[in-house]
Amino acid sequence: MNETLKRSLSGAVYIFLLIFSIIYSTESFFLLFGAFLLTATIEFCSLVKINKIAPFLFALVCYVFFYSITFATNGFLLSLKFNKTFDLIVLGSTLFVSAKCIHFLFDSKSLNIDTFSKYVYLLGYIILPFIIITKIPFGKAGYNPKILISIFILIWTNDSFAYIVGKSIGKTKLFERISPKKTVEGFFGGVFFTVLASYIIARYYIQIAESNIYIWIIIALIVGVFGTIGDLIESKFKRVAEVKDSGKIMPGHGGVLDRLDSVIFVAPIVFLFYQILNYVS
Repeated sequence: MNETLKRSLSGAVYIFLLIFSIIYSTESFFLLFGAFLLTATIEFCSLVKINKIAPFLFALVCYVFFYSITFATNGFLLSLKFNKTFDLIVLGSTLFVSAKCIHFLFDSKSLNIDTFSKYVYLLGYIILPFIIITKIPFGKAGYNPKILISIFILIWTNDSFAYIVGKSIGKTKLFERISPKKTVEGFFGGVFFTVLASYIIARYYIQIAESNIYIWIIIALIVGVFGTIGDLIESKFKRVAEVKDSGKIMPGHGGVLDRLDSVIFVAPIVFLFYQILNYVS
């Protein structure tokens, strides 16, 4: 099969499965992202060369635990205080590891990752961000799939237009040591069109009040900046592992991490922004 056709078909299947699962029900949403988490865990273990069995089981237990406290049943309702404390612990831990990932990205002294750091990255770069992703669509009014779908659209917009603008007029390398094809012009082009897309999404898809559109403009800026950083961080892990893709589950696209590297780094920052909005309101 032609490589372009193969890439297009697998990409279409991925997008359909993603959007359908998010929209269909909370159960299908959690099942899909649970499968993504477990696959990403295996891929990451392969990248950093650690045993896969214990991390896989740990990721599964963490995800099931989170699911159980999110949808507590049989008359057992967890207190709002507990949930907020849990959220803050997860978010704080993830942001700490995100900072460590950024340091890892810019550190050119050594390409070796010590064993302890490998497990820290596994927890805060892979497992906890997937848990945070599954919290983002839940607001005061309950489950709203439009929120997560919109974030994915913004990420796709940023990736697509960063590539198009960079290919067309890009001359200044953004981070040549890690990703030779990324350019400064492409980065700003991606951010510009992501902000434009966020306005359209907020106004006509989510249909929020004009006075609150600034919220989605800020989310677009978060996507543009931290989505690019997330992509570069995964590229650094692959460069250390000396591989082109994190996996082969998606023909022409690589692995789950190759597709979700931006969103797993963006999600904690968006969730932090949510917490700030809730606090000031």
